[in-house]
Amino acid sequence: MADNIVIIKDLIKKYSDFVAVDGINLEIQAGELFGLLGPNGAGKTTTISIISCLLKPASGDVFVGGYSVKKYPTKAKVLMGVVPQDIALYPTLTALENLNFWGRMYGLSGALLKERVEEALELAGLIERTKERVQNYSGGMKRRLNIAIGILHHPKVLLMDEPTVGIDPQSRNHILETVKRLNRAGTAIIYTSHYMEEVEILCDKVGIIDHGKIIAMGTADELKKLIGDEHAIIVQAENVDDDVIDALNQLRYVDCVNYHEDEIEVLSKHGGRVLSKVVSVLNQADVHINSIDIKEPNLEAVFLHLTGKSLRD
Repeated sequence: MADNIVIIKDLIKKYSDFVAVDGINLEIQAGELFGLLGPNGAGKTTTISIISCLLKPASGDVFVGGYSVKKYPTKAKVLMGVVPQDIALYPTLTALENLNFWGRMYGLSGALLKERVEEALELAGLIERTKERVQNYSGGMKRRLNIAIGILHHPKVLLMDEPTVGIDPQSRNHILETVKRLNRAGTAIIYTSHYMEEVEILCDKVGIIDHGKIIAMGTADELKKLIGDEHAIIVQAENVDDDVIDALNQLRYVDCVNYHEDEIEVLSKHGGRVLSKVVSVLNQADVHINSIDIKEPNLEAVFLHLTGKSLRD
């Protein structure tokens, strides 16, 4: 279709015997905000690296604005901006110097470069700190500058790989608002994250990736329908062992149980009926319960239902 700005066809990437990307097919429309959701190691960053021409696929291809990243990588790259998971800045330079350097790398100069740099600084909320060395910035400020660099040349497609990892809530909220603003201006964005709530808030369409495969795709509401009215019972607890998890899995009406960092997550379509049984099992096992909550169906519950593990794993 003419309005598909990114087309991924039968994409495969291998490292020796390990298949990092396993036959992905995907179409992303111009102006769409597409979320790629999955745990660490699922294949998100590898997919982004292939789209952005940093890695070559073992087979398959990606087309950006009609240009194959295998045959015409230079033409494809002109259409893209990249916000990598790792900070890509020169720490001993100021924000202004970083932006001027990368702007010239994009082919910008003169009055246009100055205009784009000021625009990017304003969007990143760094106008007051332009002449300060980046090494003195907080983690959140560095990530905001990372985004500013990625949008200097007004790309048609912006690739954002885990842009909010390890930052403070204020910077995280600023980045999420920036993503919305860029998308409203017409930029197609591919946004990878293992933070379910970010993808659910931001994205028009979501692809869930695991073991290099897209295992489900649709709007957030469409994906939630995969588990119907399934609820998640969330228990913050201590002294939990494998026998406790096994006992919970044996309970009637329990579909799946996940345990991660003192948090037990029990999926069931009968949350109220199951809750008392969950508490009974934990009490009998002398598990110390800190808190209990029941959550409505969400994307994390969908992922747990499809893969049997948490997004955070």
